[in-house]
Amino acid sequence: MNFQFAHYNFNVKNLERSIRFYEEALGLKEARRKEAGDGSFILVYLTDGQTGFQLELTWLRDWEKDHYDLGDNEIHLAFTTDDLAAAHTKHQEMDCICYENKGMGIYFIADPDGYWIEIVPRR
Repeated sequence: MNFQFAHYNFNVKNLERSIRFYEEALGLKEARRKEAGDGSFILVYLTDGQTGFQLELTWLRDWEKDHYDLGDNEIHLAFTTDDLAAAHTKHQEMDCICYENKGMGIYFIADPDGYWIEIVPRR
């Protein structure tokens, strides 16, 4: 028996805003989309174009709260980059850096819904 990572899900309030953020911040592109026949949900799968792993963004029509409760936000995705300095500059310009640990050489960005994404140098 063999298991492989497939995707990770984030629920989002504004699907198009989130797609734009992930494309600008991390270069992710839409790979596919599934829409419920009754319009109750849309799933969009984003890819980095290099690995098989995908980020699934879920929009729910009937979600009534203003935001998703992310708790302490200790669960996060991590992305590696081959140019940490350039990535940091880009994310500073986007004003999305929410935490830095200079001693470890990492930082986190927050998406429009408050999900944290760790940025680490490729080693």
